[in-house]
Amino acid sequence: MSIPAYGVGAGQAQDSVDHHVARWAAFWKDEPAFAPEVEGALVRMNYLGRESRRADAAAFAESRELTAEDYKTLHVLMIQPWPIEATPAQLAEASNVTRAAMTSRLDRLVTAELVTRQNDDTDRRRVLIRPTAAGRAMWNKYIFEGMARDQSLLRALTHEELIQLNALLRKVLLDLEG
Repeated sequence: MSIPAYGVGAGQAQDSVDHHVARWAAFWKDEPAFAPEVEGALVRMNYLGRESRRADAAAFAESRELTAEDYKTLHVLMIQPWPIEATPAQLAEASNVTRAAMTSRLDRLVTAELVTRQNDDTDRRRVLIRPTAAGRAMWNKYIFEGMARDQSLLRALTHEELIQLNALLRKVLLDLEG
């Protein structure tokens, strides 16, 4: 038995989530707590996030230059709020990893000459991590490749639709943050 997709107009294409929601709607047909529009939106957003993470993982799996974790460390170093330098502890906190894990990442990045590790001139107990020119170039390469993957993920939308999507998601996020 074929279950029609929920909320899809005549002649509109149906995606896998439409079929998922239709099955749930049939199962929960007498349950007022089930909101098919909410189920569809959340499953689609989860799918997009998962697809984005999968594409990023695949890109780094093919790289001989940099691991995803090392890129994330460079990324935090390049975009953090302090000047383009940070302590290992600051990087660990911003990356949400242990200090031991950050030390391991920094060892690899120092060996690859993508960052430097130097004692602070004002406090010899404090170590500062700074990107090298090669580290900045490597980060630039991977950040722009990531942007291209992200844009490809949403290529079905026009510029105006992306603006509308952002406005709707911002409304939801402001409610959650408020």
